[in-house]
Amino acid sequence: MPKVMIPPPYRGPTHGAAEVRVDAATVRECLNAVEAEHPGFGELVFSANGELQRFVKLFRNGEPVAKDGLDFPLAEGDEIEVVAAIGGG
Repeated sequence: MPKVMIPPPYRGPTHGAAEVRVDAATVRECLNAVEAEHPGFGELVFSANGELQRFVKLFRNGEPVAKDGLDFPLAEGDEIEVVAAIGGG
């Protein structure tokens, strides 16, 4: 079962959980499964048109996931890390 690592700024919907294990076959399914268990998470990660938010970066087992790589298949023990890039000035 893949594991999704949740960054601190996105832990509101997960009630503070830093990781969530989900039953999913792709990166997109992982993120949607977290949203199904923790409503509100999806809007932090996805824009209204279903694309990744501008400041969200994803990593699969430490390797960057391209914006067009959301349908990449996952293996049982894969880890998806969501990184919230913080902008400011």
